[in-house]
Amino acid sequence: MSVHTFIAVRGWTASRLRKQLFQAGCVLLLVVLAAGSLPAQRGAITLPQNLDKLVEEAAIIVRGHVVSAGVEPHPELANLSTLVVTLRVEETLKGQASSTFTFRQFIWDVRDRFDDAGYYKGQHLLLLMIKPSALGLSSPAGLEQGRFRIVRNPEGNLVAVNSHGNAGLFHELAPQLRAKGVPLAPRLAALVEQPTPGPVPLDDLRKLIRLLAGSK
Repeated sequence: MSVHTFIAVRGWTASRLRKQLFQAGCVLLLVVLAAGSLPAQRGAITLPQNLDKLVEEAAIIVRGHVVSAGVEPHPELANLSTLVVTLRVEETLKGQASSTFTFRQFIWDVRDRFDDAGYYKGQHLLLLMIKPSALGLSSPAGLEQGRFRIVRNPEGNLVAVNSHGNAGLFHELAPQLRAKGVPLAPRLAALVEQPTPGPVPLDDLRKLIRLLAGSK
């Protein structure tokens, strides 16, 4: 210990020293716990939500291509890392959006700094976005459950799939739709009754979302 440090410590009262040590210990504990939880936080576990719940939770639902995605500090909280994504909107299925849609999402996993949480320029997405918080932060409803990648299947048709492989997307959806009196064409009725998850035709998903949004 240096002379200056020794003098500074001697100048503290015992209660102040205990307080400082306690605070330092708490900070260290939080750092250790956060570091230990990082592997589990990637694609954080959230309560499963079916399509009806995701549409209900979403304030805006848009489809389009990513123009840009990058990590930057929060404009008001400089120590808070956020991901800013801008989408060129091709279709709005719920709410109102202009030709471009930008959202800011909190980065809760350090690995998202290096791959922009899986967003990249040109990516075709369908996003069910919750209302921004007081700090201007938003995210897809149910996190990755409300973020659908749109790709072409081997037959060349556009399909949509979230990072959960659409697991639970149609769970209990059929009875919910019947209770609301929402009519379904035979093709859509067969889709929501399918027992196994997997990519779904984009046009069918769009139609279901519009029906659910209109029933709220």
